[in-house]
Amino acid sequence: MASEGLIVPVDSFSQPASLIKKTAVSRSWVSVDSSGQSTVLDLDKYGIMKRVSIHARDLRLLDPLLSYPSAILGREKAIVLNLEHIKAIITTEEVLLRDPMDDNVIPIVEELQRRLPPVNANYLGQGDDEEGTGVQTEAQTSESIEFPFEFRALEVALEGICSFLDARTRELETDAYPALDELTSMISSRNLDRVRKLKSAMTRLTNRVLKVRDELEQLLDDDDDMADLYLSRKLSFASSPSNDGADFTWSPASPTIDSKISRASRTTPFSIHGEHDVEELEMLLEAYFMQIEATSNKLTTLREYIDDTEDYINIQLDNHRNQLIQLELFLLSGTVSLSVYSLVAAIFGMNIPYPWNKNHGYMFKWVIMFAAMVSASVFMSITTYSRHKGLVGS
Repeated sequence: MASEGLIVPVDSFSQPASLIKKTAVSRSWVSVDSSGQSTVLDLDKYGIMKRVSIHARDLRLLDPLLSYPSAILGREKAIVLNLEHIKAIITTEEVLLRDPMDDNVIPIVEELQRRLPPVNANYLGQGDDEEGTGVQTEAQTSESIEFPFEFRALEVALEGICSFLDARTRELETDAYPALDELTSMISSRNLDRVRKLKSAMTRLTNRVLKVRDELEQLLDDDDDMADLYLSRKLSFASSPSNDGADFTWSPASPTIDSKISRASRTTPFSIHGEHDVEELEMLLEAYFMQIEATSNKLTTLREYIDDTEDYINIQLDNHRNQLIQLELFLLSGTVSLSVYSLVAAIFGMNIPYPWNKNHGYMFKWVIMFAAMVSASVFMSITTYSRHKGLVGS
């Protein structure tokens, strides 16, 4: 494998991200083997295709410059994994992760280093007598055989993406709920813009969560797709002496073509054992499906809270508009009433000689009082009619 590209051993991925990014290249991969040892590889796509025996269309799913939905695909000798920032190829011997210098990928590599080594290795050399040690080692070896290497790597990847999305959801909840409460207490442009940005972030995060959830649900609904992920079983069957005479050809299939083939035509050499063959993987996927479903439920609850807040704000705005309409009605009523008073003043203010205004100066005050009473009567009449028709509040 060393002739396929530049290989740089990695002792630890806990060094600062700023130092790591300086050496980052677009073709960089990190390989984590079954013993937990990590190696940074500088390989082009042809080197990767030769190393893990996959087609170019499968490798294209892992291209960070292209936008592909989340996918978990089983191939002849590898599992192609595209889950958000986790773009990996899992074989029976190693895990290849793209962009190992990414801040989100470094924790995944560290977790693979910690959990991929066989559990029974920790028990070697322990115990008071050889018999106890042998029994313990045998039990751990049996457990390791039952849970193959590819499933341990797949579990780390699923746990990483589920934890990542759940953490983003909790951060969004921490920011969203106080912002919504502040918006209900005081409607302002700043608060509205803040909630708008949070709602946009929630929509994007919801789409990311649903893509992972739909992929897990689709995988759980098809036993043959889950059976294709048993790489160790396929390898052991191919190398079994009892099957030397059988001609079984395993070839990577396109996800589109694969989904159109009937279960009868996709019968694999180990599918004759029944559905219990995929029970172990099914339990693993169901556990993380429930976790991603819980994250999706959190986002659904947050969306409902946002919708309730929007309804409450709309009710408040409608109430304010109704109050403005009532105020406008009162002002119009007052304007109509004063127009009657102005009409009387305009009539008596005209510079036209007429005989009946002579020696009747005492009538001025009565005209003023009468005009004021008529104006007040008009205003009260309009107000009473509006309240009777329900146009204004009581």
